[in-house]
Amino acid sequence: MTIDKNSAKWMQLPRDVLVGHGVLEEVGYVCRDLKLKGNALIVTGNTTGDIAGKRVCNLLDCAGSSAETVLTCKATIEEVEKVMEKALEVEANFLLGVGSGRSIDLAKLASTRLELPFISVPTAASHDGIASSRASIVDNGRSKSAQAQAPIAVIADTEIISAAPFRLLAAGCGDIISNYTAVLDWELASRIRNEYFGEYAAAISRMAARVVIDYADSIKPEHETSARLVVKALVSNGIAMSIAGSSRPASGSEHMFSHALDRIAPKPALHGEQCGVGTIMMMYLHGGNWQEIRDALKIIGAPVTAEELGIEDKYIIEALLHAHSIRPERYTILGSGLTLSAAEKVAKITKVIN
Repeated sequence: MTIDKNSAKWMQLPRDVLVGHGVLEEVGYVCRDLKLKGNALIVTGNTTGDIAGKRVCNLLDCAGSSAETVLTCKATIEEVEKVMEKALEVEANFLLGVGSGRSIDLAKLASTRLELPFISVPTAASHDGIASSRASIVDNGRSKSAQAQAPIAVIADTEIISAAPFRLLAAGCGDIISNYTAVLDWELASRIRNEYFGEYAAAISRMAARVVIDYADSIKPEHETSARLVVKALVSNGIAMSIAGSSRPASGSEHMFSHALDRIAPKPALHGEQCGVGTIMMMYLHGGNWQEIRDALKIIGAPVTAEELGIEDKYIIEALLHAHSIRPERYTILGSGLTLSAAEKVAKITKVIN
């Protein structure tokens, strides 16, 4: 039997995943279970520090670990370096990212470069970075997705997450639903470019999106059951990406559209919100049921139009025209780019613009 060495995949998955009411209190137990000892560095922001960062610090101190905190304000390479310097200063043995996204991405990248484990402690469920091996970072003024390590554990306290602004949870739903077009793009690249396609990772990705659509009418503000459902789907996204060895199961043309908006629009919306709107249009291009996507997002309360995103129509069109160039090595339904008339047509037919 001949073994294809090129088919080997490195799958890095969280070892412990805690999702539920009050699980933040278990952070000390999780560290003991994972044999994490010594000095801890908590990466958080001003608001999330008050919400959960200080509690995590106290809990770790009580559990026997010496905990220090570093406050961050932007997801930039400079902030990653700041976190690394602090980690070296306090001789950290492991890191914890406590926040809605930025702090987790910074802890993820800094810990990867320092070759230290890190724990993800989300305070909101706004995107799938809470459990993935990818991090969104701004480098030289441009947002990009960087390869990093997956968290060794995820501690998602639904009491905290359900109390966060509902807009963040709705954005997380948009990020999950975007799996549909991401997988379609992946399949297309497999057919057109003979790119590797992983059925198992794709199945997990589709399942997460299907669950959110099927339960759209039960996803409501301040409901812990809603937070639990969305968090589990976001964790599934992270697992799918780890199994695939890339972000393919959860990032396609709709994400490229979102990243293009980040560069073009004077005031972009949330990542998941933009991905949701992008999914509506990309599903139309794929010839799929874009109305189902739009209806589910509307039921949840996520934006489905440029106006609801707070972005002018002209920037939607411009983003559609430039989206294919965001990751030119990644083949999607956008191919080598849309014409102006095609971009206007898809945006108008799907009612994203008037």
